[in-house]
Parts: sequence; C-alpha cells; structure tokens
Amino acid sequence: MAKRTMSAPPVLSGYSYVRPLGSGGFADVFLYEQDLPRRVSAVKVLLADAVNPEILRTFNAEADISARLSAHPAIVTIYQASISSDGRPYIAMEYCPDNMSARYKRGPLPVADVLDTGVRIAGALETVHRAGLLHRDIKPSNILVSSLGSPVLADFGIAAAVLDEGESDTIAMSVPWSAPEVLQEKVSGSVASEIWSLAATLYTLFAGRTPFEVDDRSQNSRDRLTRRIVKAQYTPVPVAGFPRGVDEILSTAMQRDPERRFASMTEFAERLRWAQYELRIAPTAFEAASADWAAASPVDFSDAASRGPVVTTVDPASRRAARAAAKGTGPREVYAQPAPKRERSPLVSGLIGAGIGMVALGAVGVTVLMMTGVI
Repeated sequence: MAKRTMSAPPVLSGYSYVRPLGSGGFADVFLYEQDLPRRVSAVKVLLADAVNPEILRTFNAEADISARLSAHPAIVTIYQASISSDGRPYIAMEYCPDNMSARYKRGPLPVADVLDTGVRIAGALETVHRAGLLHRDIKPSNILVSSLGSPVLADFGIAAAVLDEGESDTIAMSVPWSAPEVLQEKVSGSVASEIWSLAATLYTLFAGRTPFEVDDRSQNSRDRLTRRIVKAQYTPVPVAGFPRGVDEILSTAMQRDPERRFASMTEFAERLRWAQYELRIAPTAFEAASADWAAASPVDFSDAASRGPVVTTVDPASRRAARAAAKGTGPREVYAQPAPKRERSPLVSGLIGAGIGMVALGAVGVTVLMMTGVI
C-alpha cells in the first residue's frame, strides 16, 4: 500500500511551522515553534476529509483525556486544542524527539532502562485506570521519549474510542502487543489486557523483537502471529544472561488466563521494583494519582461537537453579535475618563502644615500684644 502524501500544515495563530514529523490514518503531525512562550510543539492535525461526527467524537476524547491526565510525569503534556484557520481540529502537545519503537529496532535496550520505563508507564496506566479509562493501544511507538530522556505515554485517541466497537481492523494494527482475549474479540479491552500489553511491550524492548516473532520472517504474518499469541506459550527473553526473575514477572503478566495475571498495574509495578532491588538497581518511584482525584470530572465520550473555534471569530448567533448588529457597525463611543486625582507627597503636605501653623501662631501673638496695650 502506497504511503499517502502529508497534508499542508495549517496556519496557527501564535505558531510558526518548522517541519513535518509523521502521519497516521486520520491525522498528520507537524513540528511548530510557539511564539510566546517560546518552545517547540508537536501539533497533531486531523485530515480535512476525515472530519466527521465520529472522528470529532474520538478527537475530542483524546484532547480531554490527554489534558486531564497530562499532569502525570509519564504522560505526554498537552498545551492546547482548537480549530485551525482552515477548519481542521488540532492538538498542540509536548514535542518528544524519540520513541521506544525506534530505540528497540536499533537493538535490545539495557535491563535497567527497561525496568525504569516499566515502572513509570505502569504508574501512568494505573492513573488512567483509576480515572475509569483504558488506553487500549499500548505498544512501543506510543511510549515517547521526552527531551529530558524520560518515557511518556501518548496517543489516547482514535484507537481507544474505536475499540469500544470491537473493530478487528483497528485491533489488528497492534497485534504483536495485544492480549489473546482481545484478538479473539472476547473483550475490546480491560485492565488485564493492558497488563499483557505492557508486559509484551517491555519484552520487545528487552529482546529487540516482539514476544511471538520467530527468526523466519515468512512465519510472522498477521494470522500466524495471532495464532501463536492466542496459544500464549511464553518464550524466555532471548538475551544471554537475562535475569530469570524478570522473565518470571513477564511470564506472569502474559498468562493466557487474564485471572492469573497481576491484578493491577500497581502490583505489576511493585514486582518490577522488587526486580530492580534484587539486581542492585535503584528502584524507580511509583507515581499514580489518588483515586479521589482520578475519579473527578469524567470524560464525555459522546461529545461530537466541533469545539474550540478560532479565537478571532465571533459566533453569529451569540449575544455579542446581536448587540453589535443592533448598534450598527459604527465605531464605539469613547467616553473621556476623568484625570486621576494626584496625591500630595508627604513633603509638600508637611510644608503646608508648617506654614499654616506659623500663620496661626503669629495671629495669636498679635492678639496678645493688642490686649496688653503694647500695640
């Protein structure tokens, strides 16, 4: 299938276009520089011909979820979401120069780095789950690397919402990291399936290949890969000297029966932290939002409205437009403002007071002299 041509970058108020970053099924991503404050931003822009109620619903959900959860240090930060001058919705977010997919394709990553990534992303996903949400597309390409070198979870958009419908085409895009029950369409997603996906992602980073790939590439078609995943026969990470304890953790997280996996991302993360301790690696801090915070302000997945109009436009049906029409289009009256009252300085006030005092004292003296007959 030929790769489609990227759309033209939109004109965004307060941003200067730099270069393209990549494209997906429904959107393109461009690098922009924001004028104030000065920083670079990755801007995800929907394709003009993809703007319909269903896509707007999922795009709005992505913006709302990302903005709500981006306070977490391992979730990509959202700066702004609106509509460009040509009518295309966009999201401006933190620019991350690398991702885990590109890194593992260069070779297996160090054990310490992957364990650190696992704990951080588990904390991010625990926060997502406490908010009553599922990511549903956990894979190396959706774990970005920030400019500070930290892993951050991204892409809460179309895949998360479309998978509610259980569409197999969407699920198939992430077959190597999908749980057996998802590929069999028994569920569209669950906490247990996300534990599997995170474990499969970490396995990929450790091994430099996905868990159920084989050396003969002709045996790695989608159908054959799916059959091997459904059987769920775990193979130890093929790296010499790989820690057995870490293999056991991954094996538990990738059990065929969801009930036999870890009960939560918190439990998964604690096992990874214990592995760090046993390997004499400083355990990574596990960070997850409190349940009370996460449960507040639920996201409305049914919102398909075109939100975030360009700030320079006025809604023709608004009260402001009606008032302007009633008054005509002439310039507004400008009322003269009274000049601000100047306050005397303490020095001036003191001199005036002293002068008044001297005059009063002189008057009293003259009166006394007159009464005594001196004058």
